[in-house]
Amino acid sequence: MKQYVYHMVPNDMEGDKLIPLNSLKNPYPQLYEIYIKKYFDHPERSKLLNRQVPKLNCLWNDVLHFLPLHPHYVYQEITALGIKTKEKQHFYKIPIQNLKNNQNAIYFYSKEKYKGPAEPIEEDQIKIVDLEDYKELTRVPSATSEYYRDESRKGKRFGLFHYVPHFFSLGEVEIGNVEIITWNELK
Repeated sequence: MKQYVYHMVPNDMEGDKLIPLNSLKNPYPQLYEIYIKKYFDHPERSKLLNRQVPKLNCLWNDVLHFLPLHPHYVYQEITALGIKTKEKQHFYKIPIQNLKNNQNAIYFYSKEKYKGPAEPIEEDQIKIVDLEDYKELTRVPSATSEYYRDESRKGKRFGLFHYVPHFFSLGEVEIGNVEIITWNELK
């Protein structure tokens, strides 16, 4: 069975490759300025800009961040709680083989080990991925579901992928011929 990773389609895009944020600065300074702003919308979030990724030996924004499960599962969890969200959020459905020229790892972003954006990622939370062995996840972690419930009860804005493992890819990824899906459909 073919395996995929998923990436939200950016509002502003140049070219047919996904490029890590830190690599956008020179070729596309206007895009860099647009996307760096999200790191300053919360007092702690800017600390991610200096966060090291063990085993890949780079910074948080030197890698592309992918979802290792179909985004429909996230959509289902959110809407089951009655949380209003964008119905037609678009994602690239990227065959895992499109990442074959990169260094790839899974970040096991767990409630037990996560101590905030300023704290280092522990080495055992990163696993280098052999693409031949990669399998998509098939459900949202229970800690993520609990987080959605708790934050929605508080009426707070919350992160969509909190405690969902992240697939990191060090390098650029071709997306010129990939399928674009919406998260409200499982296909």
